[in-house]
Amino acid sequence: MVSSWTTSSPADESCKEFARSYEWEEESVSFATLALIGAVALAGPLLALIPRLSLPMLLGELMAGIALGASGARVLHPGNATFLFLANVGFALVMFVAGSHVPVRDARVRGALRIGGLRAAGVGLVSAALGLALAHSFNTGHAPLYAVLLASSSAALILPMLEQVGVSGSGALDTIAQVAVADTACIVALPLVIQPSRAGRAALGALAVAVVTVLIWAVFAWLQRSGYRRRAHRLSEQRHFALELRISLTLLFALAALATATHVSVMLAGFGIGLAVAAIGEPRRLAHQLFALTEGLFGPLFFVWIGAALDLRALGGHPKYIAVGAALGAAAVLAHGSMRFVGQHTSSAIVTSAQLGVPIAAVTLGTQQHLLNAGEPAAILLGALITIAAATLAVRPHPTPDT
Repeated sequence: MVSSWTTSSPADESCKEFARSYEWEEESVSFATLALIGAVALAGPLLALIPRLSLPMLLGELMAGIALGASGARVLHPGNATFLFLANVGFALVMFVAGSHVPVRDARVRGALRIGGLRAAGVGLVSAALGLALAHSFNTGHAPLYAVLLASSSAALILPMLEQVGVSGSGALDTIAQVAVADTACIVALPLVIQPSRAGRAALGALAVAVVTVLIWAVFAWLQRSGYRRRAHRLSEQRHFALELRISLTLLFALAALATATHVSVMLAGFGIGLAVAAIGEPRRLAHQLFALTEGLFGPLFFVWIGAALDLRALGGHPKYIAVGAALGAAAVLAHGSMRFVGQHTSSAIVTSAQLGVPIAAVTLGTQQHLLNAGEPAAILLGALITIAAATLAVRPHPTPDT
């Protein structure tokens, strides 16, 4: 990922090449562009309002980006430096919010980690075999990447699904723990597998980000125990300082800068900070402020950018990637659904296959660093959309405590 165009890091150069490939780098991002992005991003809420569908808002945002980007009217220019940077900010914030939604403080969830962790490991083993088979069948050479994609779950998607239909009970807790383990493990693994030749450097970068994240959590925990955090919260609330938001964003951007400098994705920075905040308890005001900042601007901007950057026309020139996308989606549902053979309810097993964060991260990294084959980014997102459709269908028919 890239933080600015004023440096000369390999990540920056890859993004410049991406912009030149579209010959759009001369286009500027203006207030009119932001107004257009905000307007088309309303497709997300409008799609989510359709009765009986309950589709995630980001699907409408992706579709709007596809319609106005490389696949459609080419009104939005994803190669523009400013657009790209703002999308990276949105990416980090989306992962921050996703991490903060993981209920790491819930004692019941911690108790369910053993079962959930074993299930996530089982899905990982099945995914490794299926990923190898898919890479060999379609001759893409991306078996490790496919394995991580198939094993991934999206806490940001699945937890709201479970809450929306009132799923509860021990089965739900095991499912939440499984999703949390899979989400975290795949987010960490993605930078290592997307470019195996640089796995060592990516591992060191991920380790550096993880160490700093743990240090941030330790400082947060000390401030919580000492009472300083409560005092700062009261002062901020009384004087309208928004101290917690300012501090959280400062730490997020500092960790994102470290991630960029060590050549790993800013998604690790965002998710790590989110987990650190969740581990000590996210204040309600901070949650509302982050929700407003992310869902009001940067999140929709990021998903519109992703849609604009996708060239679905490549699927027409490379029809085999339509089959790749369908196979990825079906294989993910199969890998997660296989846990029904070890006692997990069928609907809960299929729900855990819903994925979007890791596939979007793979598309973002792969597109910017030219690591994917033509048509493969669209295929990866097609597979993710299939898993979301399967999860939506699976959770709706069984709104009972045992699902």
